[in-house]
Amino acid sequence: MSIQSELLNRLHTQQATIGIVGLGYVGLPLAVEFAEAGFNVVGLDVSPRKVDSINRGESYIPDISTERLAPLVKNGSLCATTRYDDLRLADAISICVPTPLRKTKDPDMSFVIQAVTDVAAIAHAGLLVVLESTTYPGTTDEIVVPKLREHGLTVGVDVFVAFSPERIDPGNQKYGVRNTPKVVGGVTPACTQVASALYATAIDTVVPVSSPTAAEMVKLLENTFRAVNIGLVNEMALMCDRLGIDVWEVIDAAKTKPFGFMTFYPGPGIGGHCIPVDPHYLSWKLKTLNYTARFIELASEVNTAMPIYVVNKVIDALNDDVKAVRNSKIVVMGVAYKRDVDDVRESPALDVISLLRHRGADVLYHDPFVESFRLEDDQIMHNTAYTDDLLASADCVVIVTDHTGFDYQAIVNHSKLVVDTRNATKHLHGAARVVTL
Repeated sequence: MSIQSELLNRLHTQQATIGIVGLGYVGLPLAVEFAEAGFNVVGLDVSPRKVDSINRGESYIPDISTERLAPLVKNGSLCATTRYDDLRLADAISICVPTPLRKTKDPDMSFVIQAVTDVAAIAHAGLLVVLESTTYPGTTDEIVVPKLREHGLTVGVDVFVAFSPERIDPGNQKYGVRNTPKVVGGVTPACTQVASALYATAIDTVVPVSSPTAAEMVKLLENTFRAVNIGLVNEMALMCDRLGIDVWEVIDAAKTKPFGFMTFYPGPGIGGHCIPVDPHYLSWKLKTLNYTARFIELASEVNTAMPIYVVNKVIDALNDDVKAVRNSKIVVMGVAYKRDVDDVRESPALDVISLLRHRGADVLYHDPFVESFRLEDDQIMHNTAYTDDLLASADCVVIVTDHTGFDYQAIVNHSKLVVDTRNATKHLHGAARVVTL
């Protein structure tokens, strides 16, 4: 039996051991899905806190409940470690580590390079390595493949390599790992076959493509599409403001068209681990080929300026109340980058808060999902308990994240002034004067 056939057999019969490198929003849900599919799963993370939490059966990811994780740990299907040596017997390893941007908006590939280097050091014949971290087109061929070849392994014969972009949407109650189609691109047809076989055991639909580079580009297209359209609707909000038109009314009317229109909404900016970051990977790669990705650059320019626009809205609204922003008490409702999650990565709320503080405002925040976070100046902010008195004492309440648990009627009833960046108070009436984008 060939190495490929033996590995395929182990995957089809759930005898394989699956390694997951990186146990965050992407890695932990994937690890749980494979464990529930009947595999022995070993998760690896550099954070002892995360590893200890998993081994106690306690989840730190909102999308994975402790009630779902604990039985898998208890029956031995899933365990966590900080040691790559514990992955030596793995038949397949998926790498799900962060790929942030540097301040210069260049890709920070250090996490991927380190993970691939450590995986290559324990690699063996009959191993499948899949990179899931979002990155620029060509990463798998340029980084993963050479590292394995350095250890004398032939890709497509001894080991199998593929790229399969993560499609996790934190907080999405409808689509999770299992029912979101999985794109897979292998270095060789054999690699694609093996990687597809792995994911088919735990995911309903697998979509093979011709190469890792094509698969890498798929993810970048998906998130660039969203970033550009959000940039478009944010600019539409700016134009409607200049024209004295309600952008929300315009969008509501436009979305009645049953064809040729897809609804996007304006907001205080974009956040999270994908949309503000991923398009810049593509832009950076194209710059190395002497090409400027103009849509990406323009969308980024519009989207990153939205927190400034929001702050100016606050300043103008306070001026209308004959108040200066300096020494005004401002309560920000919601700091997570999207509703009903605890993730503040790239959240526009952080920029809004920093800009208001820089202008001398006394800023507090309330977010039931975020107990504390660190600003760029290393100042740590802590969650303020919600009360009606908190709203009443504020000179301005700014709705940045529209969590479903917020009582928007109470916000309108008890506040003096509300700047609503999400149109969450639509059709509500109360004591507050409400200003929207």
